[in-house]
Amino acid sequence: MQAQMKIAFVDTKYILENMPEYTDAQNELNSASAEWQSEIEDRYASIERMYKSYQAEAVLLTEDMRQKREEEIVRKETEAKDLQKKRFGVEGDLFKKRQELIQPIQERIFNAIREYANEGGYEAVLDKSGSTGVLYANSKYDKSDKVLRKMGIRPGENKPASSGSSDAKKEEERPSSTGTQRSSGGKK
Repeated sequence: MQAQMKIAFVDTKYILENMPEYTDAQNELNSASAEWQSEIEDRYASIERMYKSYQAEAVLLTEDMRQKREEEIVRKETEAKDLQKKRFGVEGDLFKKRQELIQPIQERIFNAIREYANEGGYEAVLDKSGSTGVLYANSKYDKSDKVLRKMGIRPGENKPASSGSSDAKKEEERPSSTGTQRSSGGKK
């Protein structure tokens, strides 16, 4: 007789939408984003005024003066683009602020899911709200090492020496910035 696995589903989007601290974090992010966007728009408006002034006065300027004004405009455009990248780029201020505000909330959700799964005897908890997939899985059902052996590969051979044996797999992983987590959950 085969034992039945208990699996649960959660909707992390719904959970987030019902957390006041998430709403506060989103409001703070929106406020910072609007402030930074306004700062960038002001820079571009200033550049536009400089350019229009230059166009109006270009016929009266010497070649040397025209070149200096053009260089100044190009320099200001470069500064504005750099500021935009600093604020909204891949590793920019908005990304860092989102990490700072959202990561603790994701960890809180992950910890609550793990506790609920352990208390309720669930072997896996899946997220139905998106592509995050498995939020919690009991390590006794992880068959990765068996699949590697089936393919003729010894588990752990390609890992750095410091990671140790398959016991390292039993250590709990923290949630990533995207909210995807995997936990061994430990044995009961």
